Amino acid sequence: MITITNLAIQFGKRVLYKDVNMKFTNGNIYGVIGANGAGKSTLIKAISGELEPSKGSITLGPGERMSVLSQDHFKYDQETVMDTVMMGHTVLWNIMKQREAIYAKSDFTDEDGIKAAELEEKFAELDGWNAESDAAILLSGLGIKEEFHHQLMSELSGNQKVRVMLAQALYGNPDNLLLDEPTNDLDLDTVSWLEDYLANFEHTVLVVSHDRHFLDAVSTHTVDIDYGKINLFAGNYSFWYQSSQLALRQAQNQRAKAEEKRKELEEFIRRFSANVAKSKQTTSRKKMLEKLNIEEIKPSSRKYPGIIFTMEREPGNQILEVHDLKAVTEDGTVLFDNLNFTVEKGEKVVFLSHNPRAMTALFEIINGNAEPAAGTYKWGITITTAYLPLDNTKFFESDLNLVDWLSQFGTGNEVFFKGYLGRMLFSGEEVLKKVNVLSGGEKMRCMIARMQLKNANCLILDTPTNHLDLESIQAFNNNLQQFKGNILFASHDHEFIQTVANRIIELTPKGSIDKLMEYDDYIASDAIKELRQKMYAED
Repeated sequence: MITITNLAIQFGKRVLYKDVNMKFTNGNIYGVIGANGAGKSTLIKAISGELEPSKGSITLGPGERMSVLSQDHFKYDQETVMDTVMMGHTVLWNIMKQREAIYAKSDFTDEDGIKAAELEEKFAELDGWNAESDAAILLSGLGIKEEFHHQLMSELSGNQKVRVMLAQALYGNPDNLLLDEPTNDLDLDTVSWLEDYLANFEHTVLVVSHDRHFLDAVSTHTVDIDYGKINLFAGNYSFWYQSSQLALRQAQNQRAKAEEKRKELEEFIRRFSANVAKSKQTTSRKKMLEKLNIEEIKPSSRKYPGIIFTMEREPGNQILEVHDLKAVTEDGTVLFDNLNFTVEKGEKVVFLSHNPRAMTALFEIINGNAEPAAGTYKWGITITTAYLPLDNTKFFESDLNLVDWLSQFGTGNEVFFKGYLGRMLFSGEEVLKKVNVLSGGEKMRCMIARMQLKNANCLILDTPTNHLDLESIQAFNNNLQQFKGNILFASHDHEFIQTVANRIIELTPKGSIDKLMEYDDYIASDAIKELRQKMYAED
């Protein structure tokens, strides 16, 4: 349990929030949302003790332990993977180190014997005899193979380190768990494992994430940072988003009577609650809507970018044909082989793989930026494409301002390009910023604006939600659902895939799996699970 009393956080004259009073209780998972800069990560840092609040106090229940997902992926480079995970339970780890030091003494005394007995008792109480096996189970669940468990952290890749740090945070069943963007750099299978793990977690969790499906799958409550305040609502992200949109529509319709508003909200809650009852996160201890106060629902102050893709010409019947395509990395790793598919009109295809480099290789090939190891591809003569690459670094290696940068990719006057940038939430003097100083999210919004200028009938998107905030992801997602052309994309955002894709092609070194079906059905199919195991199995 975490209790916040009269909390205020202020940097100079800027007040993030004040007079915050709330309690986070056992058995609940609190999804923390808010616009960029609202103070989501700051709240996590204040609760963890990393940041001293300007005012107020934060307390835990008596004797409770807190665990925090570390963002420093180099801190443990000189430790083994197994030790790094077990360090997550600081009390147990300290006891283990004290035991080792005593038993290593050459002049073992009676006093040492008494101390050792005390440590052994505490060690047993904390289930120390299973410490290593528990850590191994977590690592395996997060995709770290046993062969890596006793290697140094410095020998792991960046993605592997992220998983080890997550295992460290989860280790030892902490009473309070703080997770800031835990799904970053995780593949879809590992995210699903984490969803299941947290769904059965019986203590207190606060999680910041831009992954809407993840928030929906695990959250029992939503902590909304808006209007310089922190408000707590029963329900997950989708409930918060849909109810705030409804409140916005009602606020825009000033003629609506109070009672009519209430009836509409109650009907919405009734329908939403019925849908929630079918999802996996609903258990007897997670009654999401029981404490909802209808009067508390109000429009969000957040701004959503105007992402609108239009086609200059209707695509013909021939979209894209791929024959016997193969991609191999410089070190000889086969990313995919014997890849054959034909894209039909209106299809929105998501490409999956255990190796994310496979999708990038495919997109680079069909955009003419790389040569395949074998095979051919052919676009239809009516097809125009707009490509959002995974790495956009080369596009921003200049000191142009935003207006001049965008004008390279279309025709129009300064007012026209300022209008485009305004739709992407660049306003006032911001449009005169140099592109080489933009943040990752700002660069992505510029790249999306660039794509819109092309008026293409086929969009190619390599992990399009990277660096975007929830508002931009939601706006992007909503427009792609309405887009009438073709979309070829890769994503680690479950909700994005489920709501956009109508076809799934999984790339493997032994060929591909190609299905016309929804993503939720794809991952739930036992037949496809068996097929995937065979396609990825090492000979």
